[in-house]
Amino acid sequence: MRNFRRIAAPVAALALSAAAVTGTVLTAPAALASDQTPAQVAGDTPRATVTVGPRNVEGGTAYDGSNSLIWREKINSYNNDRVVEMWAHSPSMNRDVPLVVIKADQAAGPRPTIYLLNGGDGGEGRANWIMQTDVIDYYLSKNVNVVIPMQGKFSYYTDWVEDVPALGGKQMWETFLTKELPEPLEATLGAANKRAVAGMSMSATTSLLLAEHNPGLYDAVGSFSGCAETSRGLAPEYIRITLARGGATPEQMWGPLGSPNWHYNDALINVDKLRGTEVYVSNASGYAGTEDLWTSPWTGGQPMNVFVHVVNGGIIEGATNMCTHDLKVKMDSQGVPGNFNFRPTGTHSWGYWQQDLRDSWPVFARAFDIAE
Repeated sequence: MRNFRRIAAPVAALALSAAAVTGTVLTAPAALASDQTPAQVAGDTPRATVTVGPRNVEGGTAYDGSNSLIWREKINSYNNDRVVEMWAHSPSMNRDVPLVVIKADQAAGPRPTIYLLNGGDGGEGRANWIMQTDVIDYYLSKNVNVVIPMQGKFSYYTDWVEDVPALGGKQMWETFLTKELPEPLEATLGAANKRAVAGMSMSATTSLLLAEHNPGLYDAVGSFSGCAETSRGLAPEYIRITLARGGATPEQMWGPLGSPNWHYNDALINVDKLRGTEVYVSNASGYAGTEDLWTSPWTGGQPMNVFVHVVNGGIIEGATNMCTHDLKVKMDSQGVPGNFNFRPTGTHSWGYWQQDLRDSWPVFARAFDIAE
């Protein structure tokens, strides 16, 4: 029966009974606070060089034709010194990575930092947190530091075993995000030693892996509409489809399927390493919901947009819904606390991930030991 469910997941998950899901967040007991500093996690790894302010750039899909990043105009429109563009040079990738940073009000003293990852777009087009949601307005009101890397398309924000010219060369995103970046960036921000990592779709898998690979670094982790399992069943094919959009293969990323590196990068296998971290996980059912209607700002009343939401987004969300139920079963069986939000309606789309910023906040605030 389990094998049948996996084979049928991409389509049959759309037909899951609404009774099988719930729209409530299940509150887990408070997890242990992080006990690792970025310096301890990084060890001898060379650190990133962080600079504040825009720089001239040229070419690529991230640009609007005038040598300007397409999200730059939006963050500049805030005219707020708490919304800034930063750049970090990654020694391991030998590239400069742009960051959108929402800074906490330093009058409140050192504040926590949330690392918020984009999906397949990686921030290099329009399908990202900055261009699709109210992430800036929302987190400005919460007075925490938020860091959004604006590169990394189709990379899974992981360390690759091969260099991939189609993706810009060497891909060492986990090294960058967990060892090279946090110490110099958080020093620049005057941040507290409290942090979370969160992602959606592609990077929902990554957020779990970063927390599992670096116990004690993160106080909280958020995973929105992702698939924790990567190495078995249909999961490798989901990854193959995603990477094909970037001209890459799973073997270039993690080596031969079935190798130890695949098991290391399977968040379902390694759920025990989430113990001690506050975990928020969300998924909708795949049934069309309010954000998929003609009146939704994410469809704009356009027939093709509605079709893409309901059909394509519904199938993908149905598949990740199955993955997320598997994650809950595994965490429950191992006694690992988690906060699961299963929505009875909704597709694989930005309206629901914008809601996840709000629904995950009580979990993050509890982990940070700050008021909601």
